[in-house]
Amino acid sequence: MIEIPYQAKLKENIEYQVKRALEEDLNGLDGVDVTAELINADKTAKGRLITREDCVVCGIDWFNAVFEALDPSISIEWKCQDGDKVAANDTLCELEGNARNILTAERSAMNFLQTLSGTATITSRYVRELKGTNCQLLDTRKTVPMLRLAQKYAVYCGGGKNHRMGLYDAFLIKENHIVSTGSIEEAVATARRNHPKTLVEVEVETFAQLDQALDAGADVIMLDNFSVDDMRTGVAINQMHSHTAKIEASGNVTIETLRDIAETGVDYISVGALTKHVKAVDLSLRLTL
Repeated sequence: MIEIPYQAKLKENIEYQVKRALEEDLNGLDGVDVTAELINADKTAKGRLITREDCVVCGIDWFNAVFEALDPSISIEWKCQDGDKVAANDTLCELEGNARNILTAERSAMNFLQTLSGTATITSRYVRELKGTNCQLLDTRKTVPMLRLAQKYAVYCGGGKNHRMGLYDAFLIKENHIVSTGSIEEAVATARRNHPKTLVEVEVETFAQLDQALDAGADVIMLDNFSVDDMRTGVAINQMHSHTAKIEASGNVTIETLRDIAETGVDYISVGALTKHVKAVDLSLRLTL
C-alpha cells in the first residue's frame, strides 16, 4: 500500500469493509455459497486475474483481505502494486488454493479492486491534463457511503491530492453557513476562535464575497462556478490583496475544461466526479483445475 497520512485508519476500514462485504454476499460470515458447494471440497485450482482495459491499479489490500478472511491458505502472487499503470489483458495476479474458497471470495474481492482502480484510473487521466502547470487536483466529500477513505486513497494512487477527509479536519464555509452566521467575516472569526489551528476555507460566488473572504483572512478561497475569465480575475484580485490565500476552483469541472481552468493560475481544482461518477474497471478471473 502506498504510504499515506491516514494509513492506520484505512487499515481499520479495510477490515470492517471486507467483513461487511462477505456478510452481504454470504448472508453472514457463517453462510454458504450454494454454487461453490457443487465443487468437491478438496478440489484445488489456480487462477489468473486480468484487466480487460488499461487502468491504474488500486485496492490490492482489500482484495487480499477478502481471501485472507475466507481462507488464509490461498496464495496470491501480484505482478503489480497500487498506483501502477497496466495495459489491457495484463495479468494482475495469480492465485492458487481451494477452488470453492477462491470462487466464494472472487466477486467481493474484485468489487473492491475494480471500483478503486476505476477511481484511480480517472484521477490519473485528470492529473495528466494538469502536467506542466502548478495546479493540484483535489477530490471532494462526494464519495460512495462507507468508502470515503478507500476512494480518497484511490485518488492518491492516481496522482491526485486529498481535500478534507470529513467535517472534522477543516472548515469549508459555504453559502448556508454564511447566511446562518450573518457574514463571511463573522463565520471566519468564529472559526478561528473555535479551532485556531484548523484550516479555514470559504466558498465564494461573487467578487464581492472574494474581497470579504480575503479581508477576513481565509486560508483557502473556493471560486464556485466562476467562468474561466472570472477565475483569472479572481486570481489577480488575490495576488494584489494584502492577505493572499490559496485559490481553489470548483463546480462543473470536466476533463475538457480542466487545462483552461488550471492555466488561470488557481492553486487547486476540486472535482467531485473522481469519486461520485464511479466507473469500475473491467476485470476477469480465470481458473484452471
